[in-house]
Amino acid sequence: MLSNEVIGVLSLLATVACYAFNKRLYRQHPHPLLMPIVATPMVLIGLALLTRVSYPQYIAQTHWLVWLLGPTTVAFALPLHEHRQLLRKHWMSIATGVLVASTVSIATTIAFADLFGLSEALQKGLAVRSVTTPFAIEAEKVLGGPTDLAALFVLLTGVSGMLMGETVLRLLPRVRSKLAAGAIFGGAAHGSGVAKARQFGEVQAVVASLVMMIAGAVNVLAAPWVRQLFF
Repeated sequence: MLSNEVIGVLSLLATVACYAFNKRLYRQHPHPLLMPIVATPMVLIGLALLTRVSYPQYIAQTHWLVWLLGPTTVAFALPLHEHRQLLRKHWMSIATGVLVASTVSIATTIAFADLFGLSEALQKGLAVRSVTTPFAIEAEKVLGGPTDLAALFVLLTGVSGMLMGETVLRLLPRVRSKLAAGAIFGGAAHGSGVAKARQFGEVQAVVASLVMMIAGAVNVLAAPWVRQLFF
Protein backbone atom coordinates (compact mmCIF):
# COMPACT_ATOMS: atom_id res chain seq x y z
CA MET A 1 0.00 0.00 0.00
CA LEU A 2 1.51 3.29 -1.14
CA SER A 3 1.61 6.23 1.24
CA ASN A 4 -0.25 9.45 0.50
CA GLU A 5 3.05 11.26 -0.11
CA VAL A 6 4.10 8.75 -2.77
CA ILE A 7 0.65 8.86 -4.38
CA GLY A 8 0.87 12.67 -4.45
CA VAL A 9 4.28 12.64 -6.14
CA LEU A 10 3.12 10.06 -8.70
CA SER A 11 0.03 12.20 -9.37
CA LEU A 12 2.24 15.21 -10.00
CA LEU A 13 4.47 13.27 -12.41
CA ALA A 14 1.43 11.83 -14.19
CA THR A 15 -0.07 15.31 -14.59
CA VAL A 16 3.08 16.83 -16.08
CA ALA A 17 3.67 13.80 -18.35
CA CYS A 18 0.08 13.76 -19.62
CA TYR A 19 0.14 17.48 -20.36
CA ALA A 20 3.51 17.31 -22.18
CA PHE A 21 2.36 14.38 -24.32
CA ASN A 22 -1.04 15.94 -24.96
CA LYS A 23 0.53 19.24 -26.04
CA ARG A 24 2.76 17.48 -28.56
CA LEU A 25 -0.18 15.42 -29.84
CA TYR A 26 -2.33 18.53 -30.27
CA ARG A 27 0.37 20.23 -32.35
CA GLN A 28 0.30 17.29 -34.75
CA HIS A 29 -3.49 16.84 -34.69
CA PRO A 30 -5.18 20.17 -33.79
CA HIS A 31 -8.63 18.78 -33.02
CA PRO A 32 -10.77 20.53 -30.35
CA LEU A 33 -11.16 17.31 -28.36
CA LEU A 34 -7.38 16.93 -28.22
CA MET A 35 -6.74 20.35 -26.68
CA PRO A 36 -4.62 19.94 -23.51
CA ILE A 37 -7.16 21.85 -21.45
CA VAL A 38 -9.79 19.28 -22.46
CA ALA A 39 -8.03 15.96 -22.99
CA THR A 40 -5.52 16.07 -20.14
CA PRO A 41 -8.12 16.47 -17.34
CA MET A 42 -10.22 13.68 -18.85
CA VAL A 43 -7.24 11.31 -18.93
CA LEU A 44 -6.29 12.19 -15.36
CA ILE A 45 -9.86 11.64 -14.15
CA GLY A 46 -9.85 8.22 -15.83
CA LEU A 47 -6.52 7.32 -14.21
CA ALA A 48 -7.76 8.45 -10.80
CA LEU A 49 -10.88 6.29 -11.12
CA LEU A 50 -8.88 3.27 -12.25
CA THR A 51 -6.29 3.58 -9.49
CA ARG A 52 -8.83 4.76 -6.86
CA VAL A 53 -6.84 7.87 -6.05
CA SER A 54 -8.98 10.34 -4.11
CA TYR A 55 -9.04 14.06 -4.77
CA PRO A 56 -7.25 14.94 -1.46
CA GLN A 57 -4.49 12.50 -2.36
CA TYR A 58 -4.14 13.98 -5.85
CA ILE A 59 -4.18 17.64 -4.83
CA ALA A 60 -1.69 17.15 -1.96
CA GLN A 61 1.35 17.46 -4.26
CA THR A 62 -0.24 19.14 -7.29
CA HIS A 63 -1.84 22.18 -5.63
CA TRP A 64 1.14 24.37 -6.48
CA LEU A 65 0.31 23.93 -10.18
CA VAL A 66 -2.81 25.98 -9.50
CA TRP A 67 -0.64 28.58 -7.75
CA LEU A 68 1.41 28.93 -10.95
CA LEU A 69 -1.68 30.32 -12.66
CA GLY A 70 -1.06 33.58 -10.82
CA PRO A 71 2.39 34.33 -12.30
CA THR A 72 1.14 33.06 -15.66
CA THR A 73 -1.69 35.58 -15.62
CA VAL A 74 0.70 38.39 -14.71
CA ALA A 75 2.88 37.41 -17.69
CA PHE A 76 0.05 38.49 -19.97
CA ALA A 77 1.02 42.07 -19.07
CA LEU A 78 4.16 41.88 -21.25
CA PRO A 79 2.38 42.26 -24.62
CA LEU A 80 0.18 44.96 -23.06
CA HIS A 81 3.27 47.10 -22.47
CA GLU A 82 4.34 46.68 -26.08
CA HIS A 83 0.93 47.92 -27.30
CA ARG A 84 0.38 50.62 -24.68
CA GLN A 85 -0.33 53.28 -27.33
CA LEU A 86 -3.25 51.26 -28.64
CA LEU A 87 -4.60 50.78 -25.14
CA ARG A 88 -4.31 54.47 -24.31
CA LYS A 89 -6.35 55.30 -27.39
CA HIS A 90 -9.20 52.89 -26.62
CA TRP A 91 -9.09 52.61 -22.80
CA MET A 92 -12.54 54.13 -22.30
CA SER A 93 -14.27 51.71 -24.68
CA ILE A 94 -12.47 48.73 -23.19
CA ALA A 95 -13.14 49.71 -19.57
CA THR A 96 -16.83 50.41 -20.24
CA GLY A 97 -17.24 47.11 -22.05
CA VAL A 98 -15.63 45.18 -19.20
CA LEU A 99 -17.84 46.79 -16.55
CA VAL A 100 -21.02 46.13 -18.52
CA ALA A 101 -20.01 42.57 -19.41
CA SER A 102 -19.08 41.70 -15.81
CA THR A 103 -22.33 43.11 -14.45
CA VAL A 104 -24.46 41.28 -16.99
CA SER A 105 -22.52 38.03 -16.53
CA ILE A 106 -22.85 37.95 -12.74
CA ALA A 107 -26.49 39.10 -12.63
CA THR A 108 -27.79 36.79 -15.36
CA THR A 109 -25.80 33.79 -14.12
CA ILE A 110 -27.15 34.05 -10.59
CA ALA A 111 -30.68 34.80 -11.87
CA PHE A 112 -30.77 31.72 -14.11
CA ALA A 113 -29.19 29.54 -11.42
CA ASP A 114 -31.85 30.64 -8.95
CA LEU A 115 -34.59 30.16 -11.56
CA PHE A 116 -33.54 26.54 -12.08
CA GLY A 117 -33.44 25.96 -8.33
CA LEU A 118 -29.70 25.36 -8.03
CA SER A 119 -28.17 25.34 -4.56
CA GLU A 120 -26.48 28.40 -3.12
CA ALA A 121 -23.08 26.69 -3.42
CA LEU A 122 -23.62 26.18 -7.16
CA GLN A 123 -24.82 29.75 -7.56
CA LYS A 124 -21.67 31.08 -5.87
CA GLY A 125 -19.47 28.86 -8.02
CA LEU A 126 -21.20 29.94 -11.22
CA ALA A 127 -21.07 33.63 -10.30
CA VAL A 128 -17.32 33.83 -11.01
CA ARG A 129 -17.24 31.56 -14.04
CA SER A 130 -16.38 34.36 -16.49
CA VAL A 131 -13.01 35.35 -14.98
CA THR A 132 -9.71 33.53 -15.09
CA THR A 133 -8.93 31.01 -12.35
CA PRO A 134 -6.62 33.01 -9.99
CA PHE A 135 -9.13 35.87 -9.78
CA ALA A 136 -12.09 33.49 -9.61
CA ILE A 137 -10.61 31.65 -6.63
CA GLU A 138 -10.02 34.90 -4.72
CA ALA A 139 -13.52 36.16 -5.50
CA GLU A 140 -15.01 32.82 -4.49
CA LYS A 141 -13.28 33.01 -1.11
CA VAL A 142 -15.04 36.32 -0.49
CA LEU A 143 -18.38 34.86 -1.59
CA GLY A 144 -17.86 31.92 0.75
CA GLY A 145 -18.36 29.29 -1.92
CA PRO A 146 -16.36 26.18 -2.93
CA THR A 147 -13.20 27.25 -4.76
CA ASP A 148 -12.77 23.86 -6.44
CA LEU A 149 -16.25 24.11 -7.91
CA ALA A 150 -15.58 27.66 -9.07
CA ALA A 151 -12.39 26.52 -10.84
CA LEU A 152 -14.34 23.78 -12.60
CA PHE A 153 -16.95 26.25 -13.87
CA VAL A 154 -14.19 28.59 -15.03
CA LEU A 155 -12.61 25.75 -17.00
CA LEU A 156 -15.91 24.75 -18.61
CA THR A 157 -16.72 28.36 -19.49
CA GLY A 158 -13.30 28.97 -21.00
CA VAL A 159 -13.37 25.85 -23.14
CA SER A 160 -16.93 26.52 -24.30
CA GLY A 161 -16.12 30.12 -25.18
CA MET A 162 -12.98 29.12 -27.05
CA LEU A 163 -14.84 26.48 -29.07
CA MET A 164 -17.88 28.61 -29.87
CA GLY A 165 -16.25 32.03 -30.11
CA GLU A 166 -15.29 31.81 -33.77
CA THR A 167 -18.79 30.63 -34.70
CA VAL A 168 -20.35 33.50 -32.74
CA LEU A 169 -18.17 36.01 -34.59
CA ARG A 170 -19.31 34.58 -37.91
CA LEU A 171 -22.93 35.05 -36.84
CA LEU A 172 -22.18 38.71 -36.00
CA PRO A 173 -21.16 40.11 -39.40
CA ARG A 174 -20.98 43.68 -38.08
CA VAL A 175 -18.15 42.77 -35.70
CA ARG A 176 -15.12 43.57 -37.84
CA SER A 177 -13.02 45.42 -35.30
CA LYS A 178 -9.95 43.60 -34.02
CA LEU A 179 -10.50 45.21 -30.63
CA ALA A 180 -14.08 43.95 -30.44
CA ALA A 181 -13.08 40.41 -31.42
CA GLY A 182 -10.33 40.35 -28.80
CA ALA A 183 -12.63 41.76 -26.13
CA ILE A 184 -15.22 39.06 -26.85
CA PHE A 185 -12.70 36.26 -26.35
CA GLY A 186 -11.07 37.81 -23.30
CA GLY A 187 -14.36 38.63 -21.62
CA ALA A 188 -16.17 35.39 -22.35
CA ALA A 189 -13.41 32.78 -22.28
CA HIS A 190 -10.58 34.43 -20.23
CA GLY A 191 -7.28 32.49 -20.54
CA SER A 192 -8.59 30.05 -23.13
CA GLY A 193 -10.01 32.98 -25.06
CA VAL A 194 -6.63 34.73 -25.08
CA ALA A 195 -5.07 31.62 -26.61
CA LYS A 196 -7.80 31.55 -29.26
CA ALA A 197 -7.53 35.29 -29.92
CA ARG A 198 -3.82 34.90 -30.56
CA GLN A 199 -4.70 32.75 -33.57
CA PHE A 200 -6.46 35.76 -35.11
CA GLY A 201 -3.70 38.29 -34.50
CA GLU A 202 -1.51 40.13 -32.01
CA VAL A 203 -3.96 43.01 -31.50
CA GLN A 204 -6.81 40.62 -30.67
CA ALA A 205 -4.57 38.77 -28.20
CA VAL A 206 -3.48 41.98 -26.46
CA VAL A 207 -7.04 43.25 -26.06
CA ALA A 208 -8.20 39.83 -24.87
CA SER A 209 -5.42 39.81 -22.24
CA LEU A 210 -6.33 43.27 -21.02
CA VAL A 211 -10.05 42.50 -20.83
CA MET A 212 -9.35 39.25 -18.99
CA MET A 213 -7.23 40.96 -16.32
CA ILE A 214 -9.54 43.95 -15.83
CA ALA A 215 -12.57 41.67 -15.59
CA GLY A 216 -10.79 39.54 -13.00
CA ALA A 217 -9.86 42.56 -10.87
CA VAL A 218 -13.40 43.97 -11.15
CA ASN A 219 -14.93 40.68 -10.03
CA VAL A 220 -12.63 40.41 -7.02
CA LEU A 221 -13.36 43.99 -5.95
CA ALA A 222 -17.09 43.55 -6.52
CA ALA A 223 -17.33 40.23 -4.65
CA PRO A 224 -18.30 41.79 -1.26
CA TRP A 225 -21.18 43.70 -2.88
CA VAL A 226 -22.26 40.63 -4.86
CA ARG A 227 -22.42 38.67 -1.62
CA GLN A 228 -24.53 41.35 0.05
CA LEU A 229 -26.91 41.69 -2.92
CA PHE A 230 -27.44 38.05 -3.84
CA PHE A 231 -26.33 35.88 -0.91
